[in-house]
Amino acid sequence: MKIAIRMDDITPDMDYTKFLRFKELCDLYEIKPLIGVVPDNRDENLHKEEAHKDFWNFIRELQNNGWSVALHGYRHIYTSKRMGCFPLNRLSEFAGKSFDEQFQMLQFGKNFLEKNGVLTDTFMAPAHSFDKNTIKALKQLGFSKITDGFGDAPYSKWGMVFYPISFKQSQSLEKQDGYTTFVVHSNTMNDKDFERYEKMFAEHKEDLISYSELFKITPTKRTLVESIKEYLMAITKFLLVNVKAALNK
Repeated sequence: MKIAIRMDDITPDMDYTKFLRFKELCDLYEIKPLIGVVPDNRDENLHKEEAHKDFWNFIRELQNNGWSVALHGYRHIYTSKRMGCFPLNRLSEFAGKSFDEQFQMLQFGKNFLEKNGVLTDTFMAPAHSFDKNTIKALKQLGFSKITDGFGDAPYSKWGMVFYPISFKQSQSLEKQDGYTTFVVHSNTMNDKDFERYEKMFAEHKEDLISYSELFKITPTKRTLVESIKEYLMAITKFLLVNVKAALNK
């Protein structure tokens, strides 16, 4: 299975040491991830360092060097517990809000990126949570791609192309065919996490691809049965994660 990487929570005040450490690993294996940039971060949980003044120059350089960029929400502030169309979390910045509210938030985010010289037609929802109004607003603003969903290849649905994430990394590594995305939060990685990825990249280097390569794959049309299966998989993962968290308390 071909594996692309997406990196969430990219902000001017992120943990640059960890980001650059993971970037070195990607450079070593000549892969270029998709990075989710928060336009106007207000989430204190993402505040790891003082904001770097050259952040936007850094993002433009990455994009010019083949890295892909996604709009990662608006301010990364969760305002509801609605699960939306892809129920992995009971948290959302968008799901449950009116179309007009979501359109304004997304328009601000898009304009913020463009003002800083970053263009994209790809969306990455905080907490993987979005609803039909999010999709409608995204389409009106010129977005055509979403990094989310479950499956073994990009698929089209609701007039958008979805690029699925891995349900479970170990299972994805065992599969021979298809495409998937591994989700990386470098801000919260520890030495063991880096060691795991270093080992994984070394053992599966022939399967690693840049996100730009994933964008070239012709999407299939998602059927109703596949959509129902995806929804049930997301609910199942949500329950498993929460049960595991409760048992570890």
